[in-house]
This record gives sequence, structure tokens and C-alpha cells, in this order.
Amino acid sequence: MKNEFAKTRRQFIKLGVAAMAVIPLLGVSNRAVAATNAAMRSAMKYQDKPNDGKSCLGCMQFIPGKTATSLGGCKIFPGDTEVSPTGYCVAWAAKPK
Repeated sequence: MKNEFAKTRRQFIKLGVAAMAVIPLLGVSNRAVAATNAAMRSAMKYQDKPNDGKSCLGCMQFIPGKTATSLGGCKIFPGDTEVSPTGYCVAWAAKPK
């Protein structure tokens, strides 16, 4: 009986250690999916709304998301995956026609 208890206790400890190793990875993976580059956004005066009819959707720096209305990226904001297609910043440059 003592051997059975030791076996289940050992399994419990292994499971706990594995869970503790996985929890931080889940937090990191969520941040990897959605990230902002706050320093660049501030320097470029990024806003989530258009300015004088200019928006990220019409900018050559914008990297579109999966759909026309979903968040995308920007060549100016490295690592930023939450750029709104209706946003604007001072680095705006019209897409070539």
C-alpha cells in the first residue's frame, strides 16, 4: 500500500511541475499573437481614427490583416500586430496607384 501511495504522489508531482512549466508559455503565446510597439506609436503620433481622409488602409506602410476590417501590421512599427486599418500616423504615405 505504501508503494501505491508513493506512485500516485510521484505522478501528482510530475503533473504539477509540467503544469507550472506550461502556464508561462501560454501567457507568452498570447502576447506573441497580439503586440503593440508603444514607443514607435507614440513617436509617430499613431491614432485609431483617420486624419483628413488618410488612414492606414491607404498607406503603403500598412500590412493588412486577414480581412479588410481586421487589425494588421505596419512596416514602421516592427512587431506591432494591432494596427487598425482606420488608424493614422505622421509616417502616412499614399499607396502607389
